[in-house]
Amino acid sequence: MTDLLKKIQNQPKHIRKIIFWVTVIIIGTLFLFTFIYSLKARIEAISPEKIFEQYKPPTFEEDLNKIPKIEVPEFPETEISEEEFKELLEKQTEEELKAEGKTGEEALSPENSQ
Repeated sequence: MTDLLKKIQNQPKHIRKIIFWVTVIIIGTLFLFTFIYSLKARIEAISPEKIFEQYKPPTFEEDLNKIPKIEVPEFPETEISEEEFKELLEKQTEEELKAEGKTGEEALSPENSQ
């Protein structure tokens, strides 16, 4: 072993760099193959049935049943003409103005709009 190290130390710098990088690549490749092999073994050991039994992911139906139901109130359909609607709107506006103590002309004047 010491003879090998002395031979490497006596080599020129560019040869020592080549030896270093070849060694790093070989060791890195061995680590990579070991990692891939162990990963493959782990994946094969895990079966999909075990995963579903262990974690029991909720189904969409269960989640859907947990959501509270939204109830929309039903409004009776009243058929009212446009003219009747305008009359009701005018009456309501007049009542609001009377409650405020203004007449129609006072409410429309520019001095009161500020």
